[in-house]
Amino acid sequence: MTIEQKELLRFISEQAPFNQLDFAATDYFVSHLQVVYISKENQHQWLNNQAPNLYLIRSGSFDLVEPNGELVARLSEGEYFGYPSLLTGDDIQNQLQVQTDGIVYLLEQDAFDFLRHQYKAFEQYFVRAHANRLLSTHYKNKADNWSERRISEVMNKGAVTLSPDASIRQTAKKMSQHGVSSIMVMEHERLVGVVTDRDLRNRVLATELDPRESVSLIMSAKPKYIFENNRVFSALHLMLRHNIHHLPVLDENHKPLGMLTSTDLLRQQKSDPVQLIGRIYKATTVADVKRYAMEIPELLQGFSHKVEDISLIGKLLSGITDALTSRLIYLFQEDHGAAPTPFSWICFGSQAREEQTLHSDQDNGLLLPDELTPEQYAYFAAMGEFVCEQLSVCGIVKCPGNIMASSPECCLSMSAWLAKFSHWVGSPSPQAVLNCKIFFDLRFVEGSNELYKSFSLKLSEMSKNQIFFASMATDINTNSVPIGLFNQFKLEQTPHKYKYLDLKKRGVVIINDIVRLYALSNGVKAANTVERIDLLVKVQANNKRDLYDLKDCWRFLTQLRLRSQINQEGLPSNCINPETLTSLEKHQLKEAFFLVKQAQQAAAFKFARGSL
Repeated sequence: MTIEQKELLRFISEQAPFNQLDFAATDYFVSHLQVVYISKENQHQWLNNQAPNLYLIRSGSFDLVEPNGELVARLSEGEYFGYPSLLTGDDIQNQLQVQTDGIVYLLEQDAFDFLRHQYKAFEQYFVRAHANRLLSTHYKNKADNWSERRISEVMNKGAVTLSPDASIRQTAKKMSQHGVSSIMVMEHERLVGVVTDRDLRNRVLATELDPRESVSLIMSAKPKYIFENNRVFSALHLMLRHNIHHLPVLDENHKPLGMLTSTDLLRQQKSDPVQLIGRIYKATTVADVKRYAMEIPELLQGFSHKVEDISLIGKLLSGITDALTSRLIYLFQEDHGAAPTPFSWICFGSQAREEQTLHSDQDNGLLLPDELTPEQYAYFAAMGEFVCEQLSVCGIVKCPGNIMASSPECCLSMSAWLAKFSHWVGSPSPQAVLNCKIFFDLRFVEGSNELYKSFSLKLSEMSKNQIFFASMATDINTNSVPIGLFNQFKLEQTPHKYKYLDLKKRGVVIINDIVRLYALSNGVKAANTVERIDLLVKVQANNKRDLYDLKDCWRFLTQLRLRSQINQEGLPSNCINPETLTSLEKHQLKEAFFLVKQAQQAAAFKFARGSL
């Protein structure tokens, strides 16, 4: 054997999956491959051939590109391409573009099929690689989806700012010079106010205020704002809810980047669901609120066909529930007088995570100040009863476990809420862990944000308990993914003998539990699962790949789950018959469950065994 042949065998034997296969598999691969040198000049001869081949890169770098020119991945030494068409028999869609000339090993279809049938691990490796690529690109092409576009893509870039000691005249001049209808007021590099054209008309001209006065007299203090990486849908919801037309955009360090205006959003595709949210916030009677709520199912049916990522429906449904709740609280106060003390209406579970589905029930509560009088408490008890009852009438069913503000157990002072959480964290029995899985997903909806922030801060400090984390990790591993021997689905069965997979219990819930555990242990305060993962990536950079895999799995399972609900396939809620899936979707679903199982095991090892 020549030195070149020995080197070739050594290289192949070190690559997956050959590093886990018999030497005979490596020897077969080496004896049947072609060695080609691919450059920019000859790339069309080798990379755009309609006959599928497996390619293994020895040197050089290559871009895998979709037909529309979108980059899928940049490949280099030790990476494969070409296997999707070999596995599926589909036509070759993506193309390779040479970035750096290099050597590539080529294996034809017949040799690939021999290895795949002879060695199960060989086939599983490439099936898994294909599923991973599908998972990572499934949500990539969303540029035309208004709701999924980032704020930074549609805003007026370039922040126009001034200090609060500037005069009104200076403010008007600066706005005119920059051709803007609003300006941000900054103090010590922090946003403290916003001034708009309307403020100049209503607060200066209409009142004949001296333009030499400080702009701080007319600015809207403590304005709402949004971060650049948030989505257009979130901005629309925020602007509709608070009836504002200019929304400052900040970076992660709270530095101003620009202003998002209602005009910017009008350029985007209009959305009936968002318009519905706007109508709910402006409803003047309970009858109007109910009438608008009756439009939800039909609107969701149509909306689901307009967006590529229908998991957005979870955010939309939660936004609608928020709107219904806020307006009902407003209408209650219209009839019974303003609240006697500050209060915070909070939500838990799927609404808090902004992941509601068509079958989600109510999970909410009232956070109240300490030392209320009996009369004050009676006011809030009546509010809780009214809002929960009307939400039920609007189609959001009552919680079977009575986790609602209408229950005395969920209409509590701050001290009482903290005592409840402290007991669960300090004595994490199975029931306590179950409670934490619901109540540690929480979010402010209406009332006093300051009261909620104070509560949230104390809760964050309380949750730092290693025994509590270990109990949660142990509980996570009591649930199992529905994959059995030989990588086959483990199906459940209805009384009518219909077989199905429970996507919620056996997939989505496990991911939610894992991500919640990591979020609590790292002090991440976001409730939404995807947002939690994105924030965890920043504090756990070494686990970035695993976290992104988990996010892709969550989105894929949620997509299937909502599709099943919308299509009303006759199975139990949140379930799907895998026989209705394409072969690629089945592969993708198995890969998602496999990755979830890995994440379960990793969480148990890290927390339940005390490993760092």
